[in-house]
Amino acid sequence: MRAEAWLLELDESAAAPPLDPALLDPGVLDARERERAAAFLRPADRVLYVAAHVALRTVLAGLLGERPADLEFRREPCPCCGEPHGRPALATDRPPLHFSLSHTRGRVLVAAAPVPVGADVELRPEPSAVRDLVAVLHPAERAEVAAAGPGPRDGAAAFGRIWARKEAYLKGLGTGLGRAAHLDDLSGPAPAPAGWSLYDLPAGPAHDAALVLRARPGTAGTPVLHRLSGTDPLPVPPRAALRMSG
Repeated sequence: MRAEAWLLELDESAAAPPLDPALLDPGVLDARERERAAAFLRPADRVLYVAAHVALRTVLAGLLGERPADLEFRREPCPCCGEPHGRPALATDRPPLHFSLSHTRGRVLVAAAPVPVGADVELRPEPSAVRDLVAVLHPAERAEVAAAGPGPRDGAAAFGRIWARKEAYLKGLGTGLGRAAHLDDLSGPAPAPAGWSLYDLPAGPAHDAALVLRARPGTAGTPVLHRLSGTDPLPVPPRAALRMSG
């Protein structure tokens, strides 16, 4: 059993080379995705959304042997209330292929696995924001941020790492932030929540990323991470590379 993750590193600077045109093809998206993309006021936000959803469709279609535009999605029931706004899923569950998508300024992260998976990438917050955000964390997580180091950016780095882990775990559960952030300890010394494996992913000096799998530690294998620029084509592994079991 193995998970795969694709991290797209997008350069938003004026001197950056243009993105791979395939990443910006609106014809790959469905009507709802195109409507959401058109609603963004900032062109950079629209580009990020389109690139993220095209990347997700490209990865999943490659693993399933289908066309990206043909994929259909649904929402699983929310574990908190039972309403259909839980973890995103493919409309068909054969073969069992789970996925998670995250994007933030400068980064897109796609993960796929044969078991429930959550992935998150975050632009690291400014130290001034951390002072307000840290209050929502588990007590052990707050202690880790406080002990991170003498400089304010040390605390921001600790918070960013913890928050990426927390978002990944809550996405893996399917609750999102419907589950209170202080209930789970995702600090460095703590073991992963029971029944889950947790991995920090390298995402660059200004970003933090994490991936969780619903599998006991030691049984899932280390996820394979592909780091790409926005000008690179997505190297989707052959269908057999992601074992559809477990």
